[in-house]
Amino acid sequence: MLNFEELYEKYATDVLRVSYFYLGDRQKAEDVCQDVFVRLMTNAPELEEGREKAWLLKVALNRCRDLWRGAWLKRVVLGSPVFETIPAPDETSRRDEEEVMMAAIHRLPAAFREAILLYYYQGYGIGEIAEMLELPEGTISSRLSRARKKLEEILKEEGVVQ
Repeated sequence: MLNFEELYEKYATDVLRVSYFYLGDRQKAEDVCQDVFVRLMTNAPELEEGREKAWLLKVALNRCRDLWRGAWLKRVVLGSPVFETIPAPDETSRRDEEEVMMAAIHRLPAAFREAILLYYYQGYGIGEIAEMLELPEGTISSRLSRARKKLEEILKEEGVVQ
């Protein structure tokens, strides 16, 4: 098993990205990231080899959910840039599309947002997401399907798709 420093070095960026994507606020995402690794250090859980990232992301998502439920964060976050993958200035149309998609994703219910985040942005399979969130695979498949339909509705409202 990797030690604390190795886990931080290897996964801190992923935890920060997931938290930022979920919350849309860099400072709050950094706080969540710090909290996740403090919990790792203080609780010293027995992590299964190869499952460290899943544990860290699960703790991060739980912490983000707690923050999101807070009354001061109930608003929809629009126009947030996507992680550090902001395109170069000459790719304006791509950046605009990503910002529109980010805004649409932030309008989704939390359960749909999580499924989209883990599947499309973190590259987890349905089985892995089901295990991470402790839900049946059918539930994850259903959430992804509903999330895609809802995203299409939102993008139609915005006039992005026909």
